[in-house]
Amino acid sequence: MRRTPRKLPLTALRTFEVAARRLSFKDAAEELCVSATTVSNQIRELERDWRCKLFIRKTRAVVLTDEGRSLSRVLSKAFDDIRAEVEVYGQSTRKTVTLAVGPIFGTRWLVPRLAQFRSDLPNIELILHDSPRITDAVMMGTHLAVDWGEGSWSGLQNYHLMDITYAPVLSKALMAERGGLKSPKNLARYTIIHQRDRSEWAAWLTLAGCAGLTLKEEITITDTNTVMHAALEGHGVSLGIFPFVDQELKAGKLVKPFDIELKPTRSFYLLAKPSSERTPEVASVIRWLLDQAGAS
Repeated sequence: MRRTPRKLPLTALRTFEVAARRLSFKDAAEELCVSATTVSNQIRELERDWRCKLFIRKTRAVVLTDEGRSLSRVLSKAFDDIRAEVEVYGQSTRKTVTLAVGPIFGTRWLVPRLAQFRSDLPNIELILHDSPRITDAVMMGTHLAVDWGEGSWSGLQNYHLMDITYAPVLSKALMAERGGLKSPKNLARYTIIHQRDRSEWAAWLTLAGCAGLTLKEEITITDTNTVMHAALEGHGVSLGIFPFVDQELKAGKLVKPFDIELKPTRSFYLLAKPSSERTPEVASVIRWLLDQAGAS
């Protein structure tokens, strides 16, 4: 005698998949257009029915248990496969592709190319999202993402987009005010602008033969675009990210006093879930981004 298959709680599973991807009941509720209480209740029902904890609930966050991570991987792939299949057979002539990018890559590289994108791929609507740091497929909430790393992301396809280099940049006015920069040792007279931490400047000073240089004044800013704006406004010397500051150098808004360039081990990569690549529009956007990166 055949057993009747157990009914799957699809709504609750979908809720869990979003909460696991966002690691937030509140963010999941916003994405699903329900209340945070509804999200919490549906997940509690899953945990009760399956007799295992899926999340560890903390004061301001939730963390997946081992069982939760395992279920999340399965559901993420399943919903991606369903989404890809539906999009393949969709009737709309204009397809949507979602792309997550960070602030510096988005504003300095992608936005100037959006007009070209619309001209080259008029039947694709590109929706841009803020990109979190991505460690594996569970964290991917978009078709594609651009992230910074060494080329290893669990469960994701990755394509090398571009390398960058670091070199000090500052405004002409600030350099004239402080008496110029004939040697890297002269940086001791300037305010140094760090991004997030001091590791990149420490590496550049070591490369320039000035390891351990005592700096007069230092400030730390987390947002990359704000770091660049602070340098443009004459608040100090920052490590310019090339090629993203080429335009400011050509326009004379920033000066690059030294030819010493630090080449980090990490690069920008384009990330995609294997299931996303099956859709023609996502494949087209991948090719377009790689072509643009090659041309630049």
